[in-house]
Amino acid sequence: MKNEIKRIGVLTGGGDCPGLNAVIRAVVKSAIIDYDYEVIGFEDGFKGLVENSFRQMELASVAGILPKGGTILGTTNRDNPFAYPVIVDGKLVKQDMSHRVLANLEALKIDALVVIGGDGSLSIAHELSQLGVRVIGVPKTIDNDLSATDYTFGFNTAVATATDAIDKLHTTAESHHRVMVLEVMGRYAGWIALEAGLAGGADVILIPEIPYNIQSVCDKVNERYAAGKKFSIVVVAEGAHPVGEGMVVKYTVAESHDPIRLGGIGNKVGADIEKITGIESRVTVLGHLQRGGSPTPFDRILGTRLGVAAVKSIAEGRFGTMVSLRTPNIVNVPLIDAIHELKKVPVDGDLVFAARSVGICLGD
Repeated sequence: MKNEIKRIGVLTGGGDCPGLNAVIRAVVKSAIIDYDYEVIGFEDGFKGLVENSFRQMELASVAGILPKGGTILGTTNRDNPFAYPVIVDGKLVKQDMSHRVLANLEALKIDALVVIGGDGSLSIAHELSQLGVRVIGVPKTIDNDLSATDYTFGFNTAVATATDAIDKLHTTAESHHRVMVLEVMGRYAGWIALEAGLAGGADVILIPEIPYNIQSVCDKVNERYAAGKKFSIVVVAEGAHPVGEGMVVKYTVAESHDPIRLGGIGNKVGADIEKITGIESRVTVLGHLQRGGSPTPFDRILGTRLGVAAVKSIAEGRFGTMVSLRTPNIVNVPLIDAIHELKKVPVDGDLVFAARSVGICLGD
């Protein structure tokens, strides 16, 4: 198989996250040094595949990018080639442009494709593999919600960023005797909120997997106040919601793979706490800060391991799979196993048990 492969492609799809450049660097360096492959980098995710926008990747192309956040190739989450936005008669419509992708790959003589992305991008990768494209997936998401891998790169950095924010909020909360609410990312899975809350010593952690009762939250705040602890730290995942109610949707993006944009639950929780307890509350929405910045050593190493494993998988012909961390090893799992369901926080798991055992309120 090694001798059949001469040129491979690589792209980053979906939201950006720390560690993407580490994977790109590892793919390029491993492909050139170990296998003498040519590497083509497609720009702006699957848009590059459709529009034939690419660049030749050399060792010099990836020099110095290991500590940089983001992706040097660019990315987008709005350009699914199977439902690609085009203007027809002055109207925006979606068309299946997968035939153009196949034609471009053939014209460029791309023998295999590395797709670095989350569930949306890997779902597209799976569809392309069904059309005969030789694909290897690399799991990426700060939410850590991809099945079939212990961790996704980017998550550790996001937790570190959120933990640093909690540490800083502690000082101002204690000084002003306030409730500080920190809203973090986590649409359907509360991994960031739970781990950052544990690491930062939060008093309340609200996650999507455990619908909350605002009175339980306020009881915790009042309990601390009565005990002389006249401040509280509340960490809220963006997908958290009260019992019997849905998530707070800020707006929708019709052309996106996942059109719902959440936002506002932190403000709702903060306002409700202040109204019920009478204690002054302030809200911080961490937002895209969690996606940015230099990746942690853990994410740099994991990204490098996954990138190297992706190229090795190409050499060994393990197509239609995703490289996955199954501690302590990197293994291959079928793409369908990675995307068939989201990995949510188990409500009866060790992390939740630990949080409860140290007195953290989870809203129930």
